[in-house]
Amino acid sequence: MSDATFTFRVDEELKAAFANAAKGHDRTGAQLLRDFMRSYVAQQEAPDYDAWLIAKVEQSRTSGEAGSLIPAADVEARFAARRAATRARMGSSE
Repeated sequence: MSDATFTFRVDEELKAAFANAAKGHDRTGAQLLRDFMRSYVAQQEAPDYDAWLIAKVEQSRTSGEAGSLIPAADVEARFAARRAATRARMGSSE
């Protein structure tokens, strides 16, 4: 990753107040600005995940309303069998 310089204008009073606030937390203004930039980019990516999750939840609701459900006892039995098979492969006696 190569470093790039980001230059912008800001009011002198704001710059001084920001630098003092950063110093009060043992950080530099540059460190805080990089953190802010990373956080902002991550927030912009979150809506993609949110949309995906909402679609998955809606798909599950539709499936459930259509009666496409697996009884809890069947799910428990399937995973109990998988756990037993894994333990047998591992030689575990749990």
